[in-house]
Amino acid sequence: MNELYTFGLIVFTSFFTLINPLGVMPIFMTMTSDLSESDRRKTALKASIVSFFTLAMFAFTGQILFNFFGISVNALRIVGGIIFFMMGQDMLQARLTRIKLDSQKEVDEYVGDISITPLAIPMITGPGAITNAIVMMEDATTIELKSILMLGLGIVMILTFLILLSSGRIMKVLGDTGNKIMMRIMGLIVMIIAVEFFLSGFKPIFIDLMKEVLK
Repeated sequence: MNELYTFGLIVFTSFFTLINPLGVMPIFMTMTSDLSESDRRKTALKASIVSFFTLAMFAFTGQILFNFFGISVNALRIVGGIIFFMMGQDMLQARLTRIKLDSQKEVDEYVGDISITPLAIPMITGPGAITNAIVMMEDATTIELKSILMLGLGIVMILTFLILLSSGRIMKVLGDTGNKIMMRIMGLIVMIIAVEFFLSGFKPIFIDLMKEVLK
């Protein structure tokens, strides 16, 4: 039972910090500023649902992709650790951006279906979250752990939906300074997770390498 609680905490913490709904809020507000409250709610709900199923799909098919392309989980852990560390470093400096819109014309092009692109992909479901889903599913060796993974992912998506829905009020409460402080705290957590991921992938590869050298 203790293992389930620990795994669930890791799932929730890693997904919440990597998805970083508080960091998505400013862009969400900008892109939905001309929408009604009802349309904004639909946009946030659809983006959250699409993100959940996208991450679930990668979680369950990740091993198939590994076998097809000959990719090892340990190699993905190392690459994922590097990606997480770079993201965490940007978040720690409060300069992380998920998508760049250089003109109003580009914003208008997204309005057609912004809930899928760019909100769900790649803002919510970015490379870090996808990598995390694949690696976490590899660590979930039992049905109970897989259920905890999906439950944790679902909880994060529900919170993401609620945060996006309440983004206007939250940003007013936090202010620009508060939002940057929250992002820095999340960045520190992401960097810690990055080190754990990198070492967990590097250690078995290093041991196998040493065994080959000592033969």
